[in-house]
Amino acid sequence: MTTNREVFDQIAESWYGVRHWPLLKKELEEMAERWQGGKLLNVGCAHGADFLPFSRSFELWGLDSSRAMLKQALRYSAKQGLYVNLMAADALFLPFPQHTFDWAISVATYHHIEGGQERERAFAELRRVLKPGSEAFLTVWNYGQPRFWLKSQEQQVPWKLKEETVYRYYHLFSYGELRKLLIKAGWEIVSMFPERSYHFPMRNFSRNICVLVRK
Repeated sequence: MTTNREVFDQIAESWYGVRHWPLLKKELEEMAERWQGGKLLNVGCAHGADFLPFSRSFELWGLDSSRAMLKQALRYSAKQGLYVNLMAADALFLPFPQHTFDWAISVATYHHIEGGQERERAFAELRRVLKPGSEAFLTVWNYGQPRFWLKSQEQQVPWKLKEETVYRYYHLFSYGELRKLLIKAGWEIVSMFPERSYHFPMRNFSRNICVLVRK
């Protein structure tokens, strides 16, 4: 069975071609304004577009399990004039001592981790490498979004290449499940909300769940 890392290695170049700006730009800009500066970790950084709102006043660190994605991140950071420290690593085993970072972001990464215990471990591992009182901004896909109604919480989501279609594993979170798992991993929930582009009164149907947590 093909792993998510292998799939992202396959799609890295085409991903770079269509994802040139942060998908959650407004939310990330809010975090940059809130935090002002410091040592920032981006878990699952892919090609690095989510670093853009933090290009001033932050020391940028990114990791991803896909080396092909990191190759695109080098390409992207050179194009944008960013200096980013990049590492190939697994979110379950972050290669840093405890209390290393001031802040962290992770956009659309933790829903790719298979297994409830593994997801809890990854959230706890992120908490370990942050300083006391530090915050992290995380996003995952929401199980309540209409296109997944009456479907499994475990999904294989397609990505079309020129000659084939490959599939990425997703675990779709509910708001309640995500809250429970983060608290179990030791986090304080500061706020939990849909993406800013979602304007309907019931947050349960948003595409993304965004959460700001504090150690």
